[in-house]
Amino acid sequence: MADLSTETKLIPVTVLTGYLGAGKTTLLNRILSENHGKRYAVIINEFGELGVDNDLVVDSDEEVFEMNNGCICCTVRGDLIRIINGLMKRRDKFDGIIVETTGLANPAPVAQTFFVDEDVKAKTRLDAIVTVVDAKHLLARLDDSPEAADQIAFADVIVLNKLDLVTADELAIVEARIRSINRFATINHATRADVPVDKLLGLAAFDLNRVLAEVPDFLDEDNHTHDEHLNSISLSVEAPLDAEKFNAWISGLLATKGQDLLRTKGILAYKNENRRFAFQAVHMIADGDYVAPWKAGDKRVSRIVFIGRDLNRPQLRRGFESCVA
Repeated sequence: MADLSTETKLIPVTVLTGYLGAGKTTLLNRILSENHGKRYAVIINEFGELGVDNDLVVDSDEEVFEMNNGCICCTVRGDLIRIINGLMKRRDKFDGIIVETTGLANPAPVAQTFFVDEDVKAKTRLDAIVTVVDAKHLLARLDDSPEAADQIAFADVIVLNKLDLVTADELAIVEARIRSINRFATINHATRADVPVDKLLGLAAFDLNRVLAEVPDFLDEDNHTHDEHLNSISLSVEAPLDAEKFNAWISGLLATKGQDLLRTKGILAYKNENRRFAFQAVHMIADGDYVAPWKAGDKRVSRIVFIGRDLNRPQLRRGFESCVA
């Protein structure tokens, strides 16, 4: 396992997703053209979709376009892993990587890339999945497209876009529907994808401790909701966990239920260990590492969140509690 100093050197990767027409392109254009003081490598599906003005491009070859604000733009004509390895040769040119998925895509395979490839994993860390949502058309999309629900369920951050097209009452209904699928994501309101970059990138969004500091009842176990078959469940255990027991349990769970578990993430307190263990999984692909130490006076509670389909709360609770040292 890497230590904290290694963790801070890893390049943060943001996966940007959202249904067709939600406003991903507008958001990407903002990131690529604004002078926000940071430089990003942006990997996109097809450069032609972006509509970036030609005068933004100062240098280009077949796959890499360099923007006048220091951002780099790559087209996904080849393999994602190959492109990321190529970017590493220009490591000094950017502060983070953004990967845009197609509007119809489930973001899981992209997110899993950062868990399964050893070279990529040694140099990068999945920072957050950001989903852009069209406030006007979301309810219709949820009725006719399972991908729209999956994109929300995977999200760490949601950009609720096109607020100028809905009334306050309509917005409340849409927001409640989003919360019924994923109550753990941060929601940012936007009209034309006008969300500050620092609310989207560089968040280390799997760190539940950061969220708990802001919203103490974030993991209130009695406060879970569900959207038909999709639901979110949070569990906590106050006694220290046994690392081997947890690994055995979670490995078995992901092997048998991984297709239904869209996102799993948690902060764990292991016995005889002074550091928090940050765990996350996308479907059956899991990753974890020790992060910051527990502070003096901290209540060392292990917390885990599951977002998925037809989840069995009593079964998950029994399994998690069986991991106590």
